[in-house]
Amino acid sequence: MKFLSLIAALLLEQVRPLRQGNPVYQLFIRYAASLERHFNGGQGHHGVVAWLLAVLPSVVATLAIYLLLSRVSPLLGWLWNIAVLYLTMGFRQFSHYFTEIIQALQEGHLDRARDYLGQWRGESVAEFSSNEIARVAIELGLVSSHRHVFGPVAGFIVLGPAGAVLYRMAAMLADKWGGRREPEFGEFGRFAERFFFWLDWLPSRVTAASFAIVGNFEDAVYCWRTQAQSWAMHSHGIILSSGAGAIGVRLGDTLHQYGSMEFRPEMGTGEEADVDYMQSTVGLIWRALVLWMFLVLLVTVAHSLGG
Repeated sequence: MKFLSLIAALLLEQVRPLRQGNPVYQLFIRYAASLERHFNGGQGHHGVVAWLLAVLPSVVATLAIYLLLSRVSPLLGWLWNIAVLYLTMGFRQFSHYFTEIIQALQEGHLDRARDYLGQWRGESVAEFSSNEIARVAIELGLVSSHRHVFGPVAGFIVLGPAGAVLYRMAAMLADKWGGRREPEFGEFGRFAERFFFWLDWLPSRVTAASFAIVGNFEDAVYCWRTQAQSWAMHSHGIILSSGAGAIGVRLGDTLHQYGSMEFRPEMGTGEEADVDYMQSTVGLIWRALVLWMFLVLLVTVAHSLGG
């Protein structure tokens, strides 16, 4: 059932992609903003209450609806799985940026590539060279593939549709509340940040291991062991170092931004990023997904035979 749900959701998402600015996501973002306004008193326990009010009703409702529909008909439960996966995962929620950047760089339109990357990154990249554009796009692609595909899939495999909803909502709140360091914001976002850190601890490592298995295993493991700790967000460092080593490209490193140099740790080994390595990144992500689907199929078949 889970294997068929994943296949159906992936196919549906390819035919009718769901973008990040869709009404469901916007509704949740507005709800989270309302909770922040009403509960943020600068204390950690305020953040715990707001997080529980943001996440638990949807997770419990998702589980209750699944159990109810499955009791009525297994087909209805399967369709509910597909609907939940369609809303919580998908390549097309980020891949259109990646595709447009590749095309712009291939055609030599640096300004257009910078515009797409700036929209994706959420800040100006007006001073980036073509190599810097490719490098940052690969970084965003690897991390986004985990956040939008492998992470929700991991949640779904372990906890069913409620797990996919839990992962997606926890990730969104960690981004919205967890990274805030303004004095007036206080400790409100601490719980969202720490909860997602532990929720994502195993999935991020499984994603990194998948990149190593379907890429250059030796270099991926070496970069993971020696470079991941140097990245500001350790889970991202694990994914980036493994992915960079798997395709043999250098990520991280210095960027030209705001009239100065932004120094970042170096990830990976090999050559400077370019359009060809962006294409290699697409192949790496798809091979990793095929590996995941194959393993889910094996478990499904084994469970059916054992049952």
